[in-house]
Amino acid sequence: MLPNGKTDDLDFQKLLRPIPLTAKFELPDYYVWCGTLTKADDGKYYLLFSRWPRALGHNAWVTHSEVAVAVGNSPFGPFTFKTVALPVRGKQFWDGLCTHNPTVQRFGKKYYLYYMGNTGDGVAMKSLNWTHRNNQRIGVAVADHPLGPWQRFDQPLLEPTAGFYDALMCSNPSVTKRPDGGFLMVYKAVGDKNKMPFGGPVLHCVATSDSPTGSFKKHSKPVFVKEGVAFAAEDPYIWHDGKRYRAIVKDNEGYFTNAGKSLALFESADGLDWKLSAHPLVATMDVQWANGTKQKMNSLERPQLWFEKGKPAVLLCAADVSPARAYSFNVQIPLRN
Repeated sequence: MLPNGKTDDLDFQKLLRPIPLTAKFELPDYYVWCGTLTKADDGKYYLLFSRWPRALGHNAWVTHSEVAVAVGNSPFGPFTFKTVALPVRGKQFWDGLCTHNPTVQRFGKKYYLYYMGNTGDGVAMKSLNWTHRNNQRIGVAVADHPLGPWQRFDQPLLEPTAGFYDALMCSNPSVTKRPDGGFLMVYKAVGDKNKMPFGGPVLHCVATSDSPTGSFKKHSKPVFVKEGVAFAAEDPYIWHDGKRYRAIVKDNEGYFTNAGKSLALFESADGLDWKLSAHPLVATMDVQWANGTKQKMNSLERPQLWFEKGKPAVLLCAADVSPARAYSFNVQIPLRN
């Protein structure tokens, strides 16, 4: 119930509009994944995304991903590749060989790019390279402009804690300002209780900080949990709408939406305790293009939002079209006001 006694009736799926053909960002020789949007004082829109060579196969995201930047005059593109924001910097660094899962925020005059980084032997495999996968940590880079230069740090912002839900690895950060001051992060946590090298269970945890660059204090209760399921959700995106926190997460098998693989909506009064929203379904794998074409995606993941005048205006998602995962792209879905 809301403070006024009414039930929150946001039905996010009804906000989705047909997608302009320009609102699909892809690169011919690279997988494009993730995708987070910001606007600079120059009036241009900047898409920060993950990319890695298509020749290496989809699972090379864990060894060869790098966070790059594209620019456009509209949040719906077309976007043009500009530069690599977080390049390889040597396997001796915690994020030296791979950067992935970008999510960008502007707090004050600075841009904060939260991301996953890892290191290892640098060998791309048909399956996951488990050394790299289990070296995932969360970091932040800071810049005065989305094109950089981005200041990186020699220590991660968040790393595993022995005996905790993230004892094996942590990734997929999402950060928002708290209305009462400080910052809230929700992130993916993988434990070491289940069979290795995958580990698990795969859960999500909350951390808070007085500063966007930390330090972040981990809270003890996992969120987005489905009883009896070891890997129910991932890819959280969180925000505060002025009344409550909200989160869009990838629902791996329809555990929360009953709609199969989908995107689900959660809410929270304090950012620590989360519940499924009254209308949990955000999106299925079916999208509609502005030319009338309907298309069923194999994946629609890594949800991120862009806001205009404080209201969600664009839902960005990473997408691919077949289980073979031969290529991928970012799509920018318009939302009704």
